[in-house]
Amino acid sequence: MPRTTDGGATPVPRRLLDAATRLFADQGYDRTSVQEIVEAAGVTKGALYHYFGSKDDLLHEVYARVLRLQQERLDAFADADEPVEKRVRDAAADVVVTTIDNLDDAMIFFRSMHHLSPEKNKQVRAERRRYHERFRALIEEGQREGVFSTATPADLVVDYHFGSVHHLSTWYRPGGPLTPQEVADHLADLLLRALRP
Repeated sequence: MPRTTDGGATPVPRRLLDAATRLFADQGYDRTSVQEIVEAAGVTKGALYHYFGSKDDLLHEVYARVLRLQQERLDAFADADEPVEKRVRDAAADVVVTTIDNLDDAMIFFRSMHHLSPEKNKQVRAERRRYHERFRALIEEGQREGVFSTATPADLVVDYHFGSVHHLSTWYRPGGPLTPQEVADHLADLLLRALRP
């Protein structure tokens, strides 16, 4: 059985994901071979197939790990004992920061999602839908309470915000004029301005 670490340092699955992320970001999913991934990770093909089963599984995990993090954080914001406006703003800003913190993952996913198997594609869409539905439920809560306007349907509000988030990888550059938190604050404030009655 393959070792889970390289002698106490980075776990093998993490090394494989890190190598795959770098290669997919630099040269594209379809132009990256399994051999290049295992060489960059310093492991054997047997180790890759032990942990992931396929290159497709690696691509799925690149995105799934960010989505899991974002879902956990959204659930915490949504369940917090705070006014709905604060919960929406915190969640809206957080998804921007966590996307920027994982910009390669986001870029890889949106550039390469069509390479996923139909089964994995369906799974990812279900995971994204769960996230969007939880976010939409916050918007709807604010609309029911009269804190947010009902002039725009909650679904459209969610699509508007996540459209901005999904395009971050096309224009945001580390070291640019705005920090991740400043971008997050601006986009969250735009969303709240659009929601206010």
